[in-house]
Amino acid sequence: MLRSMLTAANTMNQLQKQLDVISNNIANSDTTGFKRRDTNFAELLAQQFNDLPNDSANRLTPPGVRFGVGARLAETNVVLTQGALTQTGRALDVALTKEDQFFRVLLHGENGAQEIGYTRAGAFYLTPSTATPNEWMLVTSDGNPVLDENNRPILLPDGFKDIRISNNGTLTATAPDGRVLARANLGITTMLRPQLLQSAGDNVFTLPNLNALNVNAADVAVNMTGNARAQIAMTQGALERSNVDLGTEMTDMMIAERAYQLNARAISLSEQMLGLINGIRSS
Repeated sequence: MLRSMLTAANTMNQLQKQLDVISNNIANSDTTGFKRRDTNFAELLAQQFNDLPNDSANRLTPPGVRFGVGARLAETNVVLTQGALTQTGRALDVALTKEDQFFRVLLHGENGAQEIGYTRAGAFYLTPSTATPNEWMLVTSDGNPVLDENNRPILLPDGFKDIRISNNGTLTATAPDGRVLARANLGITTMLRPQLLQSAGDNVFTLPNLNALNVNAADVAVNMTGNARAQIAMTQGALERSNVDLGTEMTDMMIAERAYQLNARAISLSEQMLGLINGIRSS
């Protein structure tokens, strides 16, 4: 009985993690540029017993008896399918239209540490630059600086009237008389191995320490510079919606809840059987 209770408890713990992932997907169904995560389970180690007497019958399965101990959440994968585009007409709204491309932003961590982040959310804003007077910095909705192709924050001089962003990510700020005041290339990265992305919160991803993983950075991500910028695809005046399908998520949630209830019922029945055994022993 203890084995059945432990097996069910192990599985319930992992199902709770799956429910957390599904709940996060549903909560971000209206988040700009959000990418849902999918879950995969794997069986935990099983105990093999081969010393069964008189086991000479023809069998279609391997000899012996195997006792499993439940399942575990093996991995959660980022699903990069393209979300629907919503036209906003706003000059600083930009939607990437290739699934594996990301904007680069600057993240400020603890103790002043800085790190490059990657996001699909293209709702940008302008904020006064604290380092340079009379200039405006391009930032995300959370205040993270948007980087150019050289990983520098994008600064625009005061006095511009219009901002244009081309399909390959070139931002141009013009004066009222039509003069070009500033031009910068948005920093875009193509992810070759997106499953290495780690969530950093606020709809931003980061990459792990690739040296520790013995992985070549060029095999994971490519910064689109030079002639490679011709492969960038984006649309100004639009935003990419979340790729979460509420119908699919609700179905997955109900299946996970039914599995959770089944394992909870198994624990309850095992407890009842233990009570019966203890009652027989004491009588």
